[in-house]
Amino acid sequence: MRFRNLFVTLGAALGIAGGSPSVSQAAPLDKTAQANSFVTLAPIESEAFSNLNGESWDDAKTGRVPNYLRAIAATHPKAVSSFAHLFKTVLCGGSVSPNVKLAMGLRISQMNGSAYLTRHLLRLSKTLQSDQSSAPSSPAYRMGVLYAEHLTKAVRGVTDNEFMQARGVFNDAEIVELTATTCFFNYFSRFCSGAGLPLEAWASESPNGQVKLAEKSQARARVTLATDNELEMGSTFLKRTVDPRQSLGFKIANSQRAMLRVPDIGGAWWGFWQDIRTETKMARADLLHISFAVSTLNDCRYCVLHQVAGLSKSGVSASKLMSMRDSDDMLSPKEKALTNFSRKLTATPQTLNAQDYTSLRAGVADDNEAVDALLQTCAFNFMNRFTDGLRLPSEEEAVQTYQGIYGDKSYDNFYNKR
Repeated sequence: MRFRNLFVTLGAALGIAGGSPSVSQAAPLDKTAQANSFVTLAPIESEAFSNLNGESWDDAKTGRVPNYLRAIAATHPKAVSSFAHLFKTVLCGGSVSPNVKLAMGLRISQMNGSAYLTRHLLRLSKTLQSDQSSAPSSPAYRMGVLYAEHLTKAVRGVTDNEFMQARGVFNDAEIVELTATTCFFNYFSRFCSGAGLPLEAWASESPNGQVKLAEKSQARARVTLATDNELEMGSTFLKRTVDPRQSLGFKIANSQRAMLRVPDIGGAWWGFWQDIRTETKMARADLLHISFAVSTLNDCRYCVLHQVAGLSKSGVSASKLMSMRDSDDMLSPKEKALTNFSRKLTATPQTLNAQDYTSLRAGVADDNEAVDALLQTCAFNFMNRFTDGLRLPSEEEAVQTYQGIYGDKSYDNFYNKR
C-alpha cells in the first residue's frame, strides 16, 4: 500500500475530501513566483543550489528548486543545504517511522493553514512506502498524530496523562523525536506562511531526487541506550568555545541535553541554526526581543527565562524588562514592528498576509533583516514546544538572573501559575 492511503484515512477523519487538503486557488507558476512571494526568491540558477549533495527531495539540475529553499537562499545562502538536510533528516532519521512523522507534519500544516506545505508533504507520500508501524490503525500512527496536534495547539498542550500514554508506545528517545518533529513542522509551516510562498508548477508531481531511507532496527530495548552519535555530540558541545557575549553562563543548555537523545535530528537542527546565525544581519538584542515576544505569547517558561537573561546581558535595563512583561510602551518603533509581526505569525499563521510582511519590512533596515525576523519567529515556535513540551527544567543561572530582575520568589510565582 502506498502511503497516500494513510492520508486518505487521516483526511476522512478531518473531513477533507479524498484525503487531500484544499490548496490556495490558482497556485502561481514559477515564472510568476517572485511577484507573489512576500520575500525575495533567489533565482533557480543560484550557486546555492549547486551543493545540495542529494539532500533535496528533487534534483535541482532538473529545474525543481522549491520556493522554500529559494526564500532562504536570497539572504542566507549558506543555510540552504543545511535546511534541506534538516528536512530530510527529520523525516528519515531517528527510529520513528517516516510515514508516522509525515502524517504528523500533514496534520500540523493543516492546523496552521499552510496549503503550500500541505501540498509538498502530500507529494512526498508518492516516494515513501508504508510499513506496519504506520498503518492508520496502529498505536504509533494514532499516538503520533495526536501528540503533534496537542503540542501544536499549545507548548504545554500534552497533558501528563497523554504523555504517559505516549510513553506506552514510544521509548524516551522516540518521545524526544516526536517532539522535535512537531517542533520542526511548526517552524516550517510558519516559515512558508510568513514568506508568502507560492506553489510551484511541478508541486503535484512525484519527487525526482534520490531518496535513501536509513535502515531501521526492529529490535527495541526496554530502555534507551546511549549511542555513539549521542556521545560524540555531547563531547562536541563540551569542547565548544562559547562566545562570552552570547553565553548565558552554562556550557550545555538543557535543551541541548534533550536533543542528544536524537543526535541526527538534533545535529541537523543545531547545524541549520548555526548556519543561519553566520548570515544574520540583525542585532542580537533585536532578535531577543522577537524571541521574548514569541515565548511570552506561547507561555513558555523555559525560553522566557533564557530571553530575559540574554536581553539583560545585551544591555536592556531592568525597568524595560519589567515593563515588557505587560506592555509595549518602552519598545522602539523597530521593536514594535518586530514583535507585532512575530506575534501574529505565532498566534494565527493562517491569517498572515502581504500587508503584515510589508509592515515588517518597513520597520527594519533591509530584506535580510526582515527574513532574519521571520526565521527567529519560526525558531522560537520550535524551541518553545521543544523545551516546555518536554517540561525541561530551567538552569539555575537563568533562574538567578530572572529573580535578580523581577524579585525573590518571582520564578516560583511564574512557574506555579502554569
